Amino acid sequence: MKPVKVGILGLGTVGGGTVHILQRNAEEIARRAGRGIVVTHACAKEIKKQVEFSTDDIVLTQQLNDVVTDPEIDVIVELLGGTTLAREMTLLAIENGKHVVTANKALIGTHGNEIFKAAQEKGVMVAFEAAVAGGIPIIKVTREGLAANKINWLAGIINGTSNFILTEMRDKGSEFNDVLKEAQDLGYAEANPEFDIEGIDAAHKLTILASLSFGIPLQYDKVYVEGITKITPKDVQYADELGYRIKHLGIAKRTEKGIEMRVHPTFVPHKRLLANVDGVMNAVLVNGDMVGNTLHYGAGAGALPTGSAIVADLVDVVRALTTDPGNRVPHLAFQPNTLSDIPILSIDEVETAYYLRMNVLDKLGVLAQVTNILSQNNISIEAVLQKEPRDEHAEIVLLTHTVLEKQVNVAIQAIEQLGGIEGSVTRMRLETL
Repeated sequence: MKPVKVGILGLGTVGGGTVHILQRNAEEIARRAGRGIVVTHACAKEIKKQVEFSTDDIVLTQQLNDVVTDPEIDVIVELLGGTTLAREMTLLAIENGKHVVTANKALIGTHGNEIFKAAQEKGVMVAFEAAVAGGIPIIKVTREGLAANKINWLAGIINGTSNFILTEMRDKGSEFNDVLKEAQDLGYAEANPEFDIEGIDAAHKLTILASLSFGIPLQYDKVYVEGITKITPKDVQYADELGYRIKHLGIAKRTEKGIEMRVHPTFVPHKRLLANVDGVMNAVLVNGDMVGNTLHYGAGAGALPTGSAIVADLVDVVRALTTDPGNRVPHLAFQPNTLSDIPILSIDEVETAYYLRMNVLDKLGVLAQVTNILSQNNISIEAVLQKEPRDEHAEIVLLTHTVLEKQVNVAIQAIEQLGGIEGSVTRMRLETL
């Protein structure tokens, strides 16, 4: 059979890795797919050869439309980043009857509903394994591998930059800003790291995982997002003393009231596998009603891990080229006409445990006042740390049992009004997983 021809939009780090894999493992890939897969066209302003690959047989252009509308090309690999131009080119590729493979989590998280609808109407596929957790096949796991299960919840370390920063803060006792600069120097963080450290990148990925897990439309705008910029070495130290580690998690959970979708720093018991995922690595823990917990671990970024996921999608597309579109695996795991309108809960309606840290005047009765306020709001305490006073001030650290977020908010507001409390109360959520 004739090989399937691929056009790549963006020949940077990931694009180069994809071409390298297709060239190096061409024979093995063809054996799996049933026919060859070759990159014949690529659009690139410049070629970054961090990974060796040949462009001898690739038509290079700086015009996106030349690739997207070329009648010889079967599949478009979209690696442009952002959402505006990427959306335009993806929809144009679909309109031209081409299948699309993308690593763009922002594109899928924000415009996926529109894109999948267009693809279904045109009878083409849009594959996006590389959009979440790099080389970990978590899309295939949630969409296909766990199809027998009702997924109850998932929790994931799905941004390597944030995980690297928290790991270094724990191991070296460093301040956040110092580790951020180190991450930038090492190439783990962008010059503008907002998407990573403020949780936006993780929220895009969580949007996709929640949709695949619960059969709901993509709803990025309903994810609660909190970054890691306010975490201090003290918080990391106290977590360790209490038997926890701080991880920046994306959490999606099915409850009787609705679906939780939240990204935030989280206290995790130090013995849990997820608590021991360090550096730039990613991991996703998925709980299904039949299989229980499954943990999926690996490299979440980089030329070859991400390229590996893109090539896996290309193989899937090639295998399904002759399949009746109605019998293909649905984009969002569930048949399009069965997606549910289960409500997405606001953060106020989330129920979890909490870590509270406060700076108090070293005088009699302050702790009693704090515990009284917690009791009035039906918040019970699991553990207390009270540090030796310095300069007439002391720090109190509390861990609570499970409680509604809105009750904690009321309690914190009342505590901060006490005369013996200096500044604001630091709060982080705690999950036992």
